[in-house]
Amino acid sequence: MKHKSEFLNFIQERGYLYQCTDAEGLDRLLSQNNHIIAYIGFDCTAPSLHAGHLIQIMMLRHLQKFDYKPIVLLGGGTTKIGDPSGKDKARSVLPIKDINQNISGIKKTLEKMISFNDGKTGAIVVNNADWLDSIKYIDFLRNVGVHFSVNRMLSLDSVKIRLDREQNLSFLEFNYMLLQAYDFVELNKKYGCCLQIGGSDQWGNIVNGIELGKRLNLPELFGLTAPLLLNAQGKKMGKTENGAIWLDGSMLKPYDYWQYFRNVDDQDVGHFLRLFTDLPIDEIKKLESLKDQEINEAKKVLATEVTKICHGEKEAEIARSAAVLAFENEDSSLLPDYIITKEQVANGIPLVDLLHNTSLEPSKGAAKRLIQGNGCKVNDNTINDVNYIINFESFKGQPFMKLSAGKKRHIKVVVG
Repeated sequence: MKHKSEFLNFIQERGYLYQCTDAEGLDRLLSQNNHIIAYIGFDCTAPSLHAGHLIQIMMLRHLQKFDYKPIVLLGGGTTKIGDPSGKDKARSVLPIKDINQNISGIKKTLEKMISFNDGKTGAIVVNNADWLDSIKYIDFLRNVGVHFSVNRMLSLDSVKIRLDREQNLSFLEFNYMLLQAYDFVELNKKYGCCLQIGGSDQWGNIVNGIELGKRLNLPELFGLTAPLLLNAQGKKMGKTENGAIWLDGSMLKPYDYWQYFRNVDDQDVGHFLRLFTDLPIDEIKKLESLKDQEINEAKKVLATEVTKICHGEKEAEIARSAAVLAFENEDSSLLPDYIITKEQVANGIPLVDLLHNTSLEPSKGAAKRLIQGNGCKVNDNTINDVNYIINFESFKGQPFMKLSAGKKRHIKVVVG
């Protein structure tokens, strides 16, 4: 579908556009007005965002490129409840101190990826605790809650899934959609924000906000969602068996972040280049057309470009150079370190345990299967004995040894 708005055409071509509450109306507004203010919200359940949030972050960047102003809404208030959308069970209730620490960490991450300033397109950060914490509950129910149908709320997927699976949905969580709808109203009143963007699991919450705006006689509000991000195996993007792909360099090294994208499935390369890089579409089409071994060059470009946006050009180049030297020129000294003590080596460490402890394998069972399948190497020598013990002899007189799981996962085990 061709739009009048360059922004909508752009996000459609790149794969960001999934649903829109009023596509024609939003297209008309965007094509006529270059002072649109849009917001994306992030709850503060961890001290960093992860790769699963990249679509939303890239959308914020693209809004700025098209001369629109983005608002980053941090859920200092709503995190105290927890969004039930897409969740099988309730999140643990976080202490306020932890929520505030998470807000600080998320801000630091976003400041590397989005331009925050006082200019026309400069992003601003707001915390919904600023208005939600001061709500008088009975007044809120009379003024806002009266506009919500419990029948309709029960029909939303975020609620139905939990009820169908007989998982508890607390009344606290049930209030979340009222509060998110109210956020949209507040942002419209305070800043003139007229567009909310979110993942596809936020569709019900977004629609609620738009309908609340209508009932309160606000100017027309719009909602837009991006598709749920799945890789070629149908798994959610952003997490692995070994943990989340954090965007904070102190929680996941830029080198490991680079490696994650270097090792994506061949089928994901073109899709991820569109979503997670600033490369022109013509260049992406050339890269995604590469076949067989040549596709690895496209993966390196993907990994470098994604790391550049998150960690800066210098860190991206360091990660790329280290990977090339480590894997293509066999320089093991550039591999990430895993430190063990002399006492551990003297006592002997089962190879199965070491593979699991270094996170090269998610479990000891997986480590055993790797060894039995001839996929494990110590100093580039294949080990097929599941009872193999790592000791001083394994290090061949060196302060470190190279441990490999398959062709792409390697680590340097160092005696500290």
